[in-house]
Amino acid sequence: MLQELIALYDRDLKALRKEIELYSSDSHVWQVAEGINNPGGNVFLHLMGNLNTFFGAVYANTGYVRDRPLEFTARDIPRKMLLQMLDEIHPIVLQVLRDFPANKLGDIYPIRIFDEDKTNGYIFIHLETHLAYHLGQINYHRRLLNS
Repeated sequence: MLQELIALYDRDLKALRKEIELYSSDSHVWQVAEGINNPGGNVFLHLMGNLNTFFGAVYANTGYVRDRPLEFTARDIPRKMLLQMLDEIHPIVLQVLRDFPANKLGDIYPIRIFDEDKTNGYIFIHLETHLAYHLGQINYHRRLLNS
């Protein structure tokens, strides 16, 4: 399962990069469209917070400290800086998965999420589906603004 997860995360993190690059301008990343509460930039920051917390801080010991409210209130960060954030976490995610012992996938993840114990395997799958879900939102937001 780890090889499949590595392939999926790599695919979706590369797609996330492409989505941010395809916005027609830095300002479009932060533009709020009618009926959409969070622009692509904030959804992107939310993904970065999520991956940096659950992969970086927990397994790579990066020291990352999450500011979840800021993920939804920050604005006007240039795409270049967003892509730097992605370039930092992408290899961390893949390395954590490469180094992760397959026999530990059934062990309980070190942090309780939603007041429940979940296995490492469950969390890795959950985080990938979370990434894919928000990647789709960013894609929709970008196409809506670029049309």
